[in-house]
Amino acid sequence: MSLYRLLDPEVLANPYPLFHRLRSEDPVHWDPFLHAWVVTRYADVVTVLYKFSADRTPSPEQLAAMGLEALTPIARVMVKQMLFLDAPAHTRLRGLASYAFTPRRVAILREHIQEITTRLLDEAAARGRLDVIADLGAPLPAIVTAEMLGVPTEDHEQLKNWSADFAEVLGNFQHNPDRAARMLRATEGMAEYFRERIREQKRQPREGLINALLTAEIDGDRLTEEEVVANCIITMVGGQETTTNLIGNGVLTLLRHPAELARLRADLSLIPSAVEELLRFEPPSQHTARMAPDDVELGGRRIKKRQAVIAVMAAGNRDPERFPEPDRLDLGRADNRHLSFGWGAHFCFGAPLARIEGQVALAALVKRFERIELEPGPLVWRQNLGLRGLEALPVTLGGAP
Repeated sequence: MSLYRLLDPEVLANPYPLFHRLRSEDPVHWDPFLHAWVVTRYADVVTVLYKFSADRTPSPEQLAAMGLEALTPIARVMVKQMLFLDAPAHTRLRGLASYAFTPRRVAILREHIQEITTRLLDEAAARGRLDVIADLGAPLPAIVTAEMLGVPTEDHEQLKNWSADFAEVLGNFQHNPDRAARMLRATEGMAEYFRERIREQKRQPREGLINALLTAEIDGDRLTEEEVVANCIITMVGGQETTTNLIGNGVLTLLRHPAELARLRADLSLIPSAVEELLRFEPPSQHTARMAPDDVELGGRRIKKRQAVIAVMAAGNRDPERFPEPDRLDLGRADNRHLSFGWGAHFCFGAPLARIEGQVALAALVKRFERIELEPGPLVWRQNLGLRGLEALPVTLGGAP
């Protein structure tokens, strides 16, 4: 058994039997192909996310030793991103960045998100069809995240393309020269883009996360330009990829469960609960890596200091010890504390925004179109083993309830 099997298209299309087998037969599993422990039970995943180190980015020296010098520019950016830092450096950066994503600030944006969604669906209604990814799931968070950063919204398509390429580094286990070249170009492109936006901010400040990061002080200390650039990149990538996949996976799951879709149509007050259940059932982020801070025991296994540990949130989300009937979609599920946004200090600070974007998009689709049908043809899942999402999701639309 190995997560490497996710490279098989059939397993990638439905990884949950593999996760079930791992959780049932070897819940703390040494994966020799990945040189990492794979953890799949809910309680163990929580332990790893809460207590293990996020400082897992290879140093330039380590990359050179592996013959991957070409990836050094990416590593130099990643080591400054809060996603890969422990306290106190992580605490310092997160406190600054999360100001834009508080539930209160995000709630104020709901009406604006509804306006963007309405505009995107107007265009789809005129065509009678919608690619849920290209026409809704991708542009909606790209536009919103650009606005929150304080960059021109007309740049959202370029930023989305860069984000998709950079996201490859977050979810793949193997080195692919072509993929590495795309990631490198995306990293360099975004870095230069945000450096230019920083120069503009210094000349003419405008509201947004970039300005907040530039002007904030902690004990008289300000972030360096490279820290601002690195964390603008991870905010842009995280803000887009999670929501795009939430919307795409969510719509597909509803179409595959027509009784639950009908239940939602009949009672739109279920929308918040539905989004949480869709996040649990088909999480946009499947797993994340940590490092053991010391020699530790987990699930009866001895994990050595600095060994890699892959916490499979998607497997924990289907643990029957935590969720009754975990493989059944229940849009009204109670006590739904899923792992899809992580846990502890690295809990996704963009979660309030992703939730509202998902709620608005799904509610608008269900309210506006009484017929949403999947078009014929195979579904193609993105070749990203950590971030689960579709390349496209074409549907035909009809009627208004």
